[in-house]
Amino acid sequence: MTSLKVLFIGGTGIISSACGARAVEAGIDLTILNRGTTSIRPIPEGAEVLQGDIREPGSARAALGDRDFDVVVDFVAFTPDQVQADIDLFAGRTGQYVFISSASAYQTPPARLPIVESSPLRNPRWEYSRNKIACEDLLTKAYRDSGFPATIVRPSHTYDRTAIPTTGHWTDLDRMRRGQEVVVHGDGTSIWALTHHVDFAKAFVGLLGLPAAVGDSFHITSDESLTWNQIYGALATALGVEAKLVHVASETIVAAEPKLEGALLGDKAHSVIFDNTKVKTLVPDYVATIPFSDGAREIVEWYDAHPERQKVDDGLNALFDKLIAAAKA
Repeated sequence: MTSLKVLFIGGTGIISSACGARAVEAGIDLTILNRGTTSIRPIPEGAEVLQGDIREPGSARAALGDRDFDVVVDFVAFTPDQVQADIDLFAGRTGQYVFISSASAYQTPPARLPIVESSPLRNPRWEYSRNKIACEDLLTKAYRDSGFPATIVRPSHTYDRTAIPTTGHWTDLDRMRRGQEVVVHGDGTSIWALTHHVDFAKAFVGLLGLPAAVGDSFHITSDESLTWNQIYGALATALGVEAKLVHVASETIVAAEPKLEGALLGDKAHSVIFDNTKVKTLVPDYVATIPFSDGAREIVEWYDAHPERQKVDDGLNALFDKLIAAAKA
């Protein structure tokens, strides 16, 4: 039986690194196109690497030549013009084109839970999400008009050992370790879904090469639901300290630091529960098995092993001190 020929555009990101490892493990003939820049996540052994920049058409065409693929996955497309360039490049050269969208594209705040793939797409608070929606619209039209074989995948908050899911990232962990209070948006009881990238890859790779996935959209998340209080608490437990949480309204945080509007008011401030029935129908053995309690330990162990990555943001530190003082006034 001939191996599935798959091209990954980008292969060293949080999501793509795990998907690449899973693809090679599954016997897929994997080629990765990237710019050749250094990364903290290695290319999986067994994958072919082509050096080229997908954002430079000449560079990408030179790297790819006249090759075609059963599946092309673009992990680094964020705007409609980038997706249109992919359509122009890969039309007639692949049986499936997979676009990585975002679950933040769903209606924000959601009108009802759980979220399913047919839930409306609308996010007035985050340009990143609106761009992803525009990309989806373009691909849906291309599929309807010309049969371009698009599959849309919407990850929710997917993380690996390098990716701290809280607002302050390492700054939050540093504050916890030093016994300081940390700011949690809202009252900390909104529900969130965190998905380990290894779990995400199980379902994702299962969709590759499936004719039934073409022309359709899927989200892939863990079924574990956690409050933000529990998420901060899991990280504190992994650090071996007690979490000292100070709750501040998301709107107050954004008023003090407007650049957080998208991530908070356009995403994390709202409870989300995802129904993963659709992807499990096509990938029936998909089960997310890594709880965040384990993921939190991985995160702390990795940062302790890489002190050069323990970067404290002085601006965020000052912001948190200001917000905590105001909350206690």
